[in-house]
Amino acid sequence: MTIRQLSIFIENQSGTVQKVLELMKQSRIQIMACTIADTAEYGIFRIICSEPDRACRELKEAGVAVAISDVFAIELDNQPGGAADVVAIFSEAGIGITYMYAFLLDGRGIMIFRTDKEAEAQDVIRRAGLRVVTERDLPVNA
Repeated sequence: MTIRQLSIFIENQSGTVQKVLELMKQSRIQIMACTIADTAEYGIFRIICSEPDRACRELKEAGVAVAISDVFAIELDNQPGGAADVVAIFSEAGIGITYMYAFLLDGRGIMIFRTDKEAEAQDVIRRAGLRVVTERDLPVNA
C-alpha cells in the first residue's frame, strides 16, 4: 500500500539541485513530484519518479547521497478541502504525519505523506476506504 520515494541529500549551494535534475534527465527518468526541505547546511530533495530503483542506482553511481523510503500516496477528491478531509481521518485515529506534499496526476489530486505508524495507517486506509496510488498507477517513460 506504499509507494517508493527518493530522498536525496544535497548541499545548500548553487548547482546541487541542477546536478540531480540533469542526472535524471540524462537517465530519461520522469519526475512526477518533488519537494525540498532545507536546514542551514543541507537540503532533502524528495522525489516521486517513474523508476525509483534505477534512479537510485544512477544517482549513487554519480556520487549523490540518496535513499529510498516507503511513503503513502492517497488519491484526493477533486474539490476544495480534499486534503483536509484525509488528514482529519488520520488525526482522529491518533496517527501523526511526519511530512506531506501533494501534486496532480492526470487531473487527480495525490497526497504523499509519511508517518511513524505505518501499520496503523494501513489499517485506517482500509477501514476508511481511501484510494491508494501504487507505483503501477504512475506513468512510465515513453
